Amino acid sequence: MRDADRLLRRHRSEEPRGRDQHDPHAGRRFRRNGPVDRPARGAAVRDAAPLDAPGTAAPHRGRAIGIETVGMTMRFGAFTALDDVSIEVKPGSFHALLGENGAGKSTLVKCIMGFYHASAGNLLVDGFDGDIGDPRDAHAKGLGMVYQHFTLVPALTAAENLVISRADVPAIVNWDRELADLTAFMEAMPFKVPLTEPVHRLAAGEKQKLEILKQLYLGRGFLILDEPTSVLTPDEADEVLGHVRKLCEAGDLSVLMITHKFREVTAFADEVSVLRRGKHVGSGRVADLSHADMAAMMMGDAKPAAPAPRAATEGATVLDLSGIRARDRSGLKEIAIDALSVRAGEIVGIAGISGNGQMELMEILTGQRPMTRGSMQVNGAPYRASRAQSRRLKVRYLPEEPLHNACAPRMSVAENIAFRSFEARGDDTRLWLANGEMRRRADHLVADYKVKTTSVDSPIAALSGGNVQRAVLARELDGEVDLLIISNPCFGLDFTAVAEIRARIMSARNTGTAVLLMSEDLDEILELSDRVCVMSEGALVYECSAAEADIATIGQHMGGHA
Repeated sequence: MRDADRLLRRHRSEEPRGRDQHDPHAGRRFRRNGPVDRPARGAAVRDAAPLDAPGTAAPHRGRAIGIETVGMTMRFGAFTALDDVSIEVKPGSFHALLGENGAGKSTLVKCIMGFYHASAGNLLVDGFDGDIGDPRDAHAKGLGMVYQHFTLVPALTAAENLVISRADVPAIVNWDRELADLTAFMEAMPFKVPLTEPVHRLAAGEKQKLEILKQLYLGRGFLILDEPTSVLTPDEADEVLGHVRKLCEAGDLSVLMITHKFREVTAFADEVSVLRRGKHVGSGRVADLSHADMAAMMMGDAKPAAPAPRAATEGATVLDLSGIRARDRSGLKEIAIDALSVRAGEIVGIAGISGNGQMELMEILTGQRPMTRGSMQVNGAPYRASRAQSRRLKVRYLPEEPLHNACAPRMSVAENIAFRSFEARGDDTRLWLANGEMRRRADHLVADYKVKTTSVDSPIAALSGGNVQRAVLARELDGEVDLLIISNPCFGLDFTAVAEIRARIMSARNTGTAVLLMSEDLDEILELSDRVCVMSEGALVYECSAAEADIATIGQHMGGHA
């Protein structure tokens, strides 16, 4: 705990910022360079000293806070991201916020939390002018947020992260007393995280739990949840949201939850509001709305792609893994895939909580992580994922976060689409780039896959997440494909993009492509897969056909409780 003491004495900060959250040494650099701002006086919400900062209201402890946006508008130059949005979250309510990507959800919550200053309109907190200048003002008024991306210090333990999140931390911390208090706090929670484990050793699901626990520990009266269950099992998601729901019913908390999962909305939310293209297009009681009603408000006149029919296929084995062994990211554990096969015309889905070896398996399959032993074959031939082998054996990939993992962000859409074929000329190799041919091919695929871009010459980084995904999928499915390996293809995408991408994947399967699908979205696995496997602790621990799949059983294996 000495590292934490030095950090606390020097910074006394509420939240770390500005470093790589995946870097286990980021906390040490953070201590050395000290880029963190000091919290505003009186920003504590747990056992705080008297508040004396001018214009700062005392935090509301143990009482739900209501908020209301009144005519909130946010402009970025000529672009209007929010247009006269008025939404009320009543004290003690569980309010869901729906909308496709680009609808304005993130902009709205950033205005509420003080990251943006709205161009017009007001925020009311418990009926009074919020006057929130920055996130510290929001925290001081009892508003908190659980972000999509983690805000934890990787090199510190879970306990240290919780303690330094307070603004009332003494210069010298009595860690025995703090650990005793935290243990008692944790016992009252419906889920646990190991308090003495460094955060960089926690799985993504545990980090997400810790983020929610941090806000509950700080006693927030209003909480924004941004896709809070994306890395949790169904049982864990129900547990977490069920606990938050009980806090709302007890009058201790109000919640505004951004989600794409209608099941979570109907199961836990009281009310729902929908944004579309920056405008508030509808609100209502969840009990009065069907999933179709909510989808219609989200999409307007747009219609999702019709699901591709599941054709009956029975093909030969395309991918065969046997006795695979490799080290995981920490170097301390082993990835062990005893046997895994995928046939032509079949989708095999691998379900699992983030951090259980799916990323390492994807890296093995793409040649980015060496195997210590085992064999990998495609169509009966040894496969090491070289570029030449991938082309010859017709293997394609769609990794998660394709902008970072499958694109050169500053290069154009046309150049990124050409990555698979820019040097190929039939069976020969080009000596120069055929720019005209690259542009014509890109124009064709952009139109075919409905990629929305001002020009194929635009940087691919300028596209939305769904359009980057469409562009990469267009590149990977161009030509004959025997094996398609996919990881989290629809994470963070809107309703329309999800429907289109899933339809493309199913269409590839129906034409004889073998598809290996790794996803943390169990609904996606069950919708697309012919067979379902579960990965836990670096190994495949369960398998069943899609027809026999039981959500409770799969969830137990995902959580390691079977």
